[in-house]
Parts: sequence; C-alpha cells; structure tokens
Amino acid sequence: MTDAVIDEIDGRMIRIGDRWLADFASCNYLGFDLDPEIIASVPEYLEKWGTHPSWSRMLGSPVLYPQIEERLIELLGCEDALVIPTITLIHLSVIPVLAGDGTIFVDNRAHKTIYDGCQFAAARGATMKRFRFEDPDDLEQLLRQDRSTTRLICMDGVNSMTGNAPDLQEFARIARRYDAMLYVDDAHGFGVIGERATDEPSPYGLRGNSVVRYCGESYDRIVLVGGFSKSYSSLAAFVACPTELKELLKTAAPPYLYSGPSPIASLATVLAGFDVNEARGDAIRADLWRKTDQVLRCLDRLGVHTPNRSGFPIIEVPLARHEDIDAAGRFLFDHGVYVTLAAYPLVPKSEVGFRIQITAANSQAEIEQLVETLGKLANTFDLRPARQEYAA
Repeated sequence: MTDAVIDEIDGRMIRIGDRWLADFASCNYLGFDLDPEIIASVPEYLEKWGTHPSWSRMLGSPVLYPQIEERLIELLGCEDALVIPTITLIHLSVIPVLAGDGTIFVDNRAHKTIYDGCQFAAARGATMKRFRFEDPDDLEQLLRQDRSTTRLICMDGVNSMTGNAPDLQEFARIARRYDAMLYVDDAHGFGVIGERATDEPSPYGLRGNSVVRYCGESYDRIVLVGGFSKSYSSLAAFVACPTELKELLKTAAPPYLYSGPSPIASLATVLAGFDVNEARGDAIRADLWRKTDQVLRCLDRLGVHTPNRSGFPIIEVPLARHEDIDAAGRFLFDHGVYVTLAAYPLVPKSEVGFRIQITAANSQAEIEQLVETLGKLANTFDLRPARQEYAA
C-alpha cells in the first residue's frame, strides 16, 4: 500500500494490477471527484479558458479566482480570502510573514507541512516553541513566559490522524488574551463540518464551512487555511484572513508572485462544487456521517480502540504490536480493502496502525465489506483494546 500504481477506478473501487480493492484511502470526502454534475461543468470552462493560465497570480488572475474568493467569503463568513495552489505553499509563505522575528508556538503533533513552514520562518529569524497536543494549558504557560511582540500559534483543525477537532474556543480565547494570532490548518475539516443548527441533518453541522464555524467562533485573531484538494477534489487552497493581510500577502508571498497557477479544470470544479454543496451538500454529509458511524460502531462492538471521538470520517486503528504492520496491511489488501498505513518511524511505535477514510462515494456494499474485514482482522491480529465506548 505504498507507491501503488492504480490502473483503473470504478467508483470507489480501484484496480492495482489484477486485483480490485475498495478504496478507503481517498480524501475525496464528499465524492465530488465522481459527481456527474461537477464533471460535466469542466468542458465549458476549458473551451473558454484553455487548460492552464500560464501567468502567476501577480501577473494575471483569470476571473475564476476572484469568483472563488467571493464564494469563500460568503460560505465561511470571513472578511476576505486569497486562493493559492496548495496548502503546503501557503504554510511555507504565510507562516514566515505572520511570524516575522517573533515567536511561533506550534502544536507538537501539527501536520508536517505546518512544521516545515515554521522551520522556514525560524531560518528567517523567528523562534519556534512546541506545545503539547490538545493541551491549551501548556500553550498558555509558554505564552505567559514569552516576551515577544509578535506571537503566532500554529495548529491543525480536524487532525489528519485522530479525526478529532481541537477545542478551538479555548485556543482562540488564549490567543486573544496574549495578543497572538491563531493559525489553523483545517484541510480535513473544510467541506465536512460546519456551522451548527437545531435542524442539522447530521452531527457534522451545516454547509461544510470549516472548524471555525463548527466551533461557533469568529475570525477575530484567527487565520484559517483550507484546501479544495480533499472535500472539493480540486487543486487549490485558500487563506481566510483580513483584507489588510491579503494585500500584504499579494506582495510578500512567493506563491502568489511566482508560482504556476491551478489548472482551469480545478478552478472549474471548485466553482461547480460550491453549487453542489449549496444544493446537496448537507444531504451528502448526512450520508457520509451514517457510513462513518457504521464503521465506528463496528469497532466499538469488536472492542477495538480508535482515537476518533468525533464521528468525523478519519478513523485510525492502532495495532497492539507495531511489528504486525506489514502482515496486517497484507491481510487487508488480500481481503480487498485499501487503507492508509501508518508505520514506524513515520509515527511513534505506540501509534502504528492504519487509517480508514470514509467518503460519500463509498457504496454501502463497500462499507459492509470493510466491516466484515475488520471483524476478521480483529480475530487474526492484536488490535489496541478500546478504552471507552464510541458515542455518536
């Protein structure tokens, strides 16, 4: 399940060589990559714009960019937004601008791309300090001791391994108290979770407008970073920020100044994705929740631990013995289930296992195949025993 060449797809079934497997490694959470309405929108844009606008954004932005940014502002409820091709480029360019020669406080389990951006900022004069994962008290202690005039806190929204969202209200409270900026990468939450309401069709909330709205927060002292490469199945990313910061980034962020842009097909599928999200998104998310809930309840019945306590569609399953990872991966592959393996030293030995990612495009038959295979796996290998029941 590494460096695999996928020869063919049929929905969420993938063919590797002569073997067909149910794909639970995809991050296309809403199934927009396979949505006929979105696919059908692309040719009109290609006919009008060609395949690729060769200018950097500084030189010339097709009107599709500002159209996407206006739709983002309305969806997220933020002051302004800037679209750049990838989240990795955003971290490498925006974090150094925000940090300057001040102090960066980074979650010690933040995504590697956040850490890379922090290291780049440190090479340009910033000081980097780490705080414990999901521990606002540890962060506050570090902030209390710091004497910098510029403070930046960097962390994930929905965590890419545990599938959980942080206590964003508490982290935001601390950021405001210590005059710090809270920088949140919600790559896995954007599109999946959103604002809460009494009539919401699932616990994921409404509209998929990200962790800030899901947690009932404002954008005061918060910069939100998100991407379209997961839920919207498109090569683009964004920074939701004040207009003043957007204008600064247009002169100080190298990806805006120099990087090649997103392909026209990706910009087209973002815009079509907004329309589908508005018309059908909440029903899609309700279906995604039901499928995820079925898998989590299976693990609960088996007495198997997962750190997922949110019900979001990222389900990590740790092994009791890290040495079993190759054999467990082979077992899943042989039973027609494709997942993301997490092996040492990419993760600590205590967290070695595999990650299941559910998408709305996974069929009910594929979910049932996964549930059946997990039962067989639990009878063959030692999985980490559950510490508490899963509650939807």
